Amino acid sequence: MTTNGPSAEKHPAQRRRPRGAVREGLVAAGVEMARTGGPDAVVLREATRIVGVVPNAAYRHFADRDELLAEVCLAAMRELAGRMAAGVARVEGERGDPVAARLRLYAIGVAYLEFAREQPGLFATAFSLPQQHGYDMPGTEPGPPRTPLGQLRAALDELVDAGVLDEGRRDGIEYPIWSTVHGLAVLAGQGPLRDLPAPARQHLENLTMAFLDHGIGSVDQPAE
Repeated sequence: MTTNGPSAEKHPAQRRRPRGAVREGLVAAGVEMARTGGPDAVVLREATRIVGVVPNAAYRHFADRDELLAEVCLAAMRELAGRMAAGVARVEGERGDPVAARLRLYAIGVAYLEFAREQPGLFATAFSLPQQHGYDMPGTEPGPPRTPLGQLRAALDELVDAGVLDEGRRDGIEYPIWSTVHGLAVLAGQGPLRDLPAPARQHLENLTMAFLDHGIGSVDQPAE
């Protein structure tokens, strides 16, 4: 017997969902696809299948696959930022203490490299779109910095306050530091160093962080 009353079970795609739940679900599905397969694995139709909605429902929230991917990129960046913040929080010592300031910068770099090593799909996805995302815009974060670049900048500002980094060298130094750490992450991830055994990769990571620490503390000699 066919039941047409209100008690009839509805198809998952027909059930009412809280406002915003479908969009959040699609992004969460995209993140998991990226986690296992990188940016190429983020497919809008597959995301709708995972969430349990009809394919057309996705277009109420995203114009196309690239819009979904952009949201997944930001979610991946937030996960990286969370790791960095956790690493910084584990460092003891008051702000302005030279040793603690150095260790906080070290924690940021280590968290970045660990994320690239342990979550290669999300790491690749975080930087997969050739556009300037909000996460790297200066001056957009009220309160403590929550983005990767914001946290790096805060660590460098603390190094200036602690007298480790000369204030005259501070402007823009976050970019060569970021480039150095990111370069190793790419070389050892999908690049020519990807087949290095774990001990060798760890050794390179240690060398990179030591190199940056030495460079931060170096003082340019005045010309004679």
